[in-house]
Amino acid sequence: MTTATAQSQPAGPLSAAVANLCTRLQPQVSARTAAGFREVLRRLSAPLQVAVAGRIKSGKSTLVNALIGRRVAPTDVGECTRLVTRFQYGTVDRVEIVFEDGSKQVLPFSADGMIPNDLEVDFDKVSHLEAYLTNAVLRDLTVIDTPGLGSLDAASVRRTEQLLGAAKHRKDDADDDADEDGSDELDDTSRNAVAGAEAVLYVVTQGVRADDQQALAAFTAATASREAGPVNAIAVLNKADTIAPESVAGSDGDVWRAASMLAEKQASTLKPRVADVIPVIGLLAESAESGNFTSADADALRSLSKLDDATWETMLMSADIFTTWDCEVAEATRLRLLEKLDLYGIRTAVGALRRDPELTAGALRRSLLTASGLSAVRGRLDAVFRARADGIKAAAALASVTALAHASGDPGERQRVHDAIEVLLAKPEAHQLRLLEALTLVTSGAVAMPEDLAEEVLRVGSSADIGEQLGMKGRPAKELSAYALERAGWWRSFASFGATPAQSRVAHVVHRAYFLIWQQLREQAG
Repeated sequence: MTTATAQSQPAGPLSAAVANLCTRLQPQVSARTAAGFREVLRRLSAPLQVAVAGRIKSGKSTLVNALIGRRVAPTDVGECTRLVTRFQYGTVDRVEIVFEDGSKQVLPFSADGMIPNDLEVDFDKVSHLEAYLTNAVLRDLTVIDTPGLGSLDAASVRRTEQLLGAAKHRKDDADDDADEDGSDELDDTSRNAVAGAEAVLYVVTQGVRADDQQALAAFTAATASREAGPVNAIAVLNKADTIAPESVAGSDGDVWRAASMLAEKQASTLKPRVADVIPVIGLLAESAESGNFTSADADALRSLSKLDDATWETMLMSADIFTTWDCEVAEATRLRLLEKLDLYGIRTAVGALRRDPELTAGALRRSLLTASGLSAVRGRLDAVFRARADGIKAAAALASVTALAHASGDPGERQRVHDAIEVLLAKPEAHQLRLLEALTLVTSGAVAMPEDLAEEVLRVGSSADIGEQLGMKGRPAKELSAYALERAGWWRSFASFGATPAQSRVAHVVHRAYFLIWQQLREQAG
């Protein structure tokens, strides 16, 4: 049974150019490398693949459900949470267990519409799960749920690390795997060269640990072992409602302000690995967005909103008090509200009802969704990932092509692929790929730049919006045009007179980026 893909053509002109390169090169490379190129072509025609990763119990699966708008990923610990699960668009809702030998078995959804926690098969033989959903969100975005880092289950950690590109393969591994008969099947090294996600949404909670940094550094998004940069990685500070405002100076006792300030601090720690850190309350987002919040829940909250202030504030002191305090709302109902909204969401909902007792269940759900911060996460997903999907996919594909040629062990093949890529990158329309490459070199530390110039490269290369690229969002087009031309001239001078050879290569790319922005603004004005 086949599944219709959301896209049958590459994401845009850059992806199409790389696809043409792969097609032209296939007759000139070994059978095994050609098989790898076919997989690259398949990936270029598929939606952008975004992995949701992070430590165990960081709320990854809850956030996945919120992003998809459906409670389908299991959040309780079980066999499924120890596997990589790919959520993608399909014409028929179903889940497939994919085994290590490539065979598949359909897995029925549980009674509540979720993927069952236990597979009832030999778990050690399972590779991953494929979930196909008739969901509009997944038409141009495949969401990959990963096991948590930091787990005592070494196999689960390994699955996540492999997806993030942390599993390294030595050249002699490729030689050992090569078949003497020149089989056109993908060997493990080649498969891993194209199997990783293309972008990552990394979930942190209150503390950023060393292995969080290591995981982000290791994530390559199939970009030939280059470290993740802000082009293809953003982070979210989940469980923002659990942050004690008194622990964040200057928050004035406000939970969301404290979360936003902590997210800014974490962004400075994680940059340049990620484009941004955005606070979110995953549980609240999941309940409000996935249909888990019902009219019965709204009625219960309406009853709670009528309690006197003293009783209400006492009940909100802890979860135990909330569920056991003498109240006309049944204890089981309050427990259900806690499971869906936690105390912060309950307080938020009751506050909204006290301000407007006539709020409908739908309006209350929307207010909870707003309070969750999910819209900001989606906005950044659109700005960082969707708007740049063509460039991200093309860059990842080029890196996979390079890795495949390297894994072949044939110097002649490697050179042919290298020369073809250089011809492609020399074309003016491929400049975005040059810019992405320059951005990666600077953010990974491969090319050292003064801090202010590194920040400028980061800004120019990390957005598709001209105002954001220039750091002048909302300014008149005439000002933007003048500034772009000024900076183009400055970077050209720096490339010629003030830069090291490595810096000069980056500076020429940035100069060209500013010049193209200036040209675009002139054309728009004309």
